[in-house]
Amino acid sequence: MQNQTCFLLSYNKYGDNDAFLHCFSAEEGYQSFFAKGIYSSRNKKKPYLFPLNLLNISVISRGNSKPVSTVSKLELAGEFYDFNDVKINSILFFVAEFLHQILRNEDQNKFSFAAIHDFREKIKVTNYDSHIELLFRFLEISGIAPLSNEKKYLDPESGTFNDEISNAVFNEEMSDIWKSFLTTDDAEIHLKRSQRNAVVDSLMIYYHYHFTGFYTPNSLAILRQIFE
Repeated sequence: MQNQTCFLLSYNKYGDNDAFLHCFSAEEGYQSFFAKGIYSSRNKKKPYLFPLNLLNISVISRGNSKPVSTVSKLELAGEFYDFNDVKINSILFFVAEFLHQILRNEDQNKFSFAAIHDFREKIKVTNYDSHIELLFRFLEISGIAPLSNEKKYLDPESGTFNDEISNAVFNEEMSDIWKSFLTTDDAEIHLKRSQRNAVVDSLMIYYHYHFTGFYTPNSLAILRQIFE
């Protein structure tokens, strides 16, 4: 028997009652688990399947012939947050989808796990910029963040600041916002409502250039509508 503490990133229903859970574990990094019977009428754990819930998962050690471990016990780890705020729920779905693709090849990483934990604490107190702070933080964790200098414009393809603009999205205002996030402790920057979508779009462009196989999460379309 093995015990793991995990953030739930996504899940796929399998058959009528079962599901595959895709998580980021404090102990082993990205992991997938088979949750048998979680959709059955007698099982009371289905509400736990919400993006970025922190779960305690006990698994049966898998044999050489089984690529995915089977869940033997599933519990919430710590406090359960019943979010009713549409904005918060939209942010959670977006962040979970984002993390699912950038962490799926990641082994144990205490910095990544701590970053997700910090994000959850910030969203709990309705910090509507917390997802943007997290995306900037993962640039640093992944080692792909640009280095700030005195030049005006960020070139998203080269990851450097230059004297000439190279991408219309990264005008002087956007480049200044990036510098603020890159140089401020804990990236605690508060954006205007009108700026949030533009900053997220700029991050999607940057990740596309610097993270192999990156695609814009489908849930961004809903998030964009929420903040328009």
